[in-house]
Amino acid sequence: MSSAIEIRDVHKRFPIPGGEVVALQDINLTVEAGEFVCLLGPSGCGKSTLLNAVAGFSQPTSGTILVDGRPVTGPGPDRGMVFQEYALFPWMSVAENVAFGLDIKGLPKAQIAERVNVLLEKLHLREFRDRYPKDLSGGMRQRVAIARVLALDSPVLLMDEPFGALDALTRRSLQDELLKIWQELGKTIIFVTHSIEESIYLADRIVVLTYRPGTVKRDVRVDIPRPRDSGTNAFNELKRELAVMVMEEQHRHEAAEQAGLTTD
Repeated sequence: MSSAIEIRDVHKRFPIPGGEVVALQDINLTVEAGEFVCLLGPSGCGKSTLLNAVAGFSQPTSGTILVDGRPVTGPGPDRGMVFQEYALFPWMSVAENVAFGLDIKGLPKAQIAERVNVLLEKLHLREFRDRYPKDLSGGMRQRVAIARVLALDSPVLLMDEPFGALDALTRRSLQDELLKIWQELGKTIIFVTHSIEESIYLADRIVVLTYRPGTVKRDVRVDIPRPRDSGTNAFNELKRELAVMVMEEQHRHEAAEQAGLTTD
């Protein structure tokens, strides 16, 4: 396996009145091509900050991020981002939203139509192609957002709690759809989540971050065969192990809040 993403000695500081907040400190992480890695931890541990740096939306204060051996200096077509908030254009239909990036690239209309049709079929959106986002459920909107990113065929997918606002059944359905897509297309995925169970269900590796400053507390390989069953002993043993780690950081977060040291 080759390295798709290399994060080397990354620090991130944000200025605040009277000082600064150290959001990330000494982050070193390698994600191999085709790996599914979850970033796990409580609010304030820097998961989204790190993901935004890999996406190129913000630059580290120091350190280097490489994607396919090239330094990240800004957003690029090699990385697709899926947000929790869907980020769809309300004035565009489902098909138009999925086609948007391809239109911007100037691809031939026939090629765009073929690509859009394949993705609508893959994500069970074909019968909704002419609907508008306001007419869709949260789960359907997120399917459209994922289809729009997949249309660009970026080798790396960055996902910031994409299923966090969904009900449990819709969430599990989309988790299964994402795993199918990942296995079929061989994408490299970094997925941010607060959910221990979601991270075990999805990931090859789970990277647990500490509360501020965010550092790598543990990098855990998930050796449970797929498809994974949350009722098995192996699943629940790992869940208990991760819960101890995450709750340690949650208690640090709560202690900092009580001391008035957070900026959340």
